[in-house]
Amino acid sequence: MLAVPGDVPSGDDWAYEWKWDGVRAIVGVAGDEVRVHSRNLRDVTASYPELHALTGLTRHRLLLDGELVTLDEAGRPHFGLLQSRMHVHAPTPRLLRDAPVHYYVFDVLVVDDTDLRELPYHLRRERLAALDLSAPPTVRTPEYYTQVSGAELLSVAAEHGLEGVVSKRLDSTYRPGMRSRSWIKTPLRETQEVVVGGWATGEGRRADTLGALLLGAYDADSDLVYVGHVGTGFTDAALADLLTRLRRHERPSSPFSTPVPRESSRHAHWVEPVYVGEVEHRQWTRDGRLRHPSWRGLRPDREPSEVTLPRSH
Repeated sequence: MLAVPGDVPSGDDWAYEWKWDGVRAIVGVAGDEVRVHSRNLRDVTASYPELHALTGLTRHRLLLDGELVTLDEAGRPHFGLLQSRMHVHAPTPRLLRDAPVHYYVFDVLVVDDTDLRELPYHLRRERLAALDLSAPPTVRTPEYYTQVSGAELLSVAAEHGLEGVVSKRLDSTYRPGMRSRSWIKTPLRETQEVVVGGWATGEGRRADTLGALLLGAYDADSDLVYVGHVGTGFTDAALADLLTRLRRHERPSSPFSTPVPRESSRHAHWVEPVYVGEVEHRQWTRDGRLRHPSWRGLRPDREPSEVTLPRSH
């Protein structure tokens, strides 16, 4: 089940959760076995062996929904650190030590033979709390909040460096695959998922690698529209990884349905639009371009067809 973006709602019929800066994961637990699937239903069990800790916390067969996160030294979610784990199918002991992944559980969909998806949110959360799924720091069941001001919680999130707040109707049932106004996400930073359609050659110290990625998103007619380029926010490791990946998918012509400015297209290397990434930005310009975007990382849990322009564009 997916949330829609919007302002924090108010009222006694809403509950509030922290918005964690990670990636969604549906996790099944049965006996000594754990299965982990990404939002687009890819089996990523081997990438996150830490989640096997769930088998020691319950004797029930469970289907859980939650967020995979990595933490910085201050204990705050760090999406950049998670990037080092998202593409690794067999993490080494050193990587597991340097970038441990934690699972924050916020919903339970099945317990043994009982499907809970038709229960209202507050009753599912009661069942989840009763399971006592806690093995800090690897597995946590974070609190949710009622009878409080969602706007004030958003201010608390800003003070502590969290990503934002997710508001959920107390009576909402769980609708897999649907984006519902029963769940509203309010991030503190403007982010946009993008499709990579090419790269521009770097200059100076980046002359041997890429200088910028050329970005797009699909419009209402399913055409890939050029929305700008991003040249900041990359680590050296990310640049090397991206260049290796993109070279496998080069093509002779632009994948965009709209023109790319000459200053970007002149030295462009075009690629098939198979990779999804995410950028942080200030705003959209009047001509439909991202203003001052900064790269956050690839999103293997998204499909290119899911990346669409905001409704106002």
